[in-house]
Amino acid sequence: MNAVVVHDPTLRDGQHAVRHQLGAAALRGYAEAADAAGVPVVEVGHGNGLGASSLQVGRAAVSDDVMLSTVREALRHSRMGVFMLPGWGTSDDLRKAVAHGADVIRIGVHCTEASLAERHLGLLREEGAEAHCVLMMSHMATPAELAEQAGRVVGYGAQAVGIMDSAGHFLPGDVTERIGAITGAVDVPVIFHGHNNLGMAVANSVAAAEAGAGIIDGCARGFGAGAGNTQLEVLVPVLERTGFRTGIDLYALLDAAEFAERELMPAPPVTGSLSIVSGMAGVFSGFKHQVLDLAGRAGVDPRDVFFELGRRQAIAGQEDLIVDVVAELSARAGTPRAAV
Repeated sequence: MNAVVVHDPTLRDGQHAVRHQLGAAALRGYAEAADAAGVPVVEVGHGNGLGASSLQVGRAAVSDDVMLSTVREALRHSRMGVFMLPGWGTSDDLRKAVAHGADVIRIGVHCTEASLAERHLGLLREEGAEAHCVLMMSHMATPAELAEQAGRVVGYGAQAVGIMDSAGHFLPGDVTERIGAITGAVDVPVIFHGHNNLGMAVANSVAAAEAGAGIIDGCARGFGAGAGNTQLEVLVPVLERTGFRTGIDLYALLDAAEFAERELMPAPPVTGSLSIVSGMAGVFSGFKHQVLDLAGRAGVDPRDVFFELGRRQAIAGQEDLIVDVVAELSARAGTPRAAV
């Protein structure tokens, strides 16, 4: 059997679903459960990563320092992962994460902007941390473009590189093409992180593994932005049945998923109507709450907002664009602009 390393961003990507309000007790409890299951890497942080707690994208319930120290103490076997988006986090945030014992640090950049990761990847190598890079909104680039960008970040020092299906837009064939192109261009492990807007996250993750990805992400109960992420407790047995060894204890993983559903989330994510539209439009799932809030106040159909954001190729970090789109759609419909 081929080995696949599973990364679990439940305590980071799941924050999007609860407006970044996971407290220390919840973080500790889930980290202990994932550790007991033998999950190789447990990722923690604000949904948008280090340094992102803000009025614009949401204040976290606890600071980065508390999140990292809490999870570090809870992990006896699993490695701790963190995530950072340049522009939100800084070099100082990376140094603090390393000081807190972060083992794996991912830098996320838009799929055509690899150069934004160069400085931070170099710093991480100097600090001795395992440095990864993920290309976000990867449906916006061709397989060849992604392969070229992946090669660049490896040149900057990335020890693993891959793609995020940030909008849950892909079908398995799309993933196969992109992962195949990247594995042919680099000699480091390749990462796949899926979202479930079209109900394809597990199938896409298996397609990624079959195309050569060595690191696959999954969250307990799919806990994540919008329709959620690849459902971890489904992903692991499906990978095992498909011929990929994960080293994770199934019963303990199911226990961790039960804890997550009971203690982390008001309800597991579902592939609802707006999530489907988000996936079809190719728009970041994490926009869901802001779109609903602003569209609801303005009397605008949130589905129209997502399709217009997709037409404008909106990406994470451009939350302010939601305000503009809602205002324009409201004006077209004759709704007073002040309603926004």
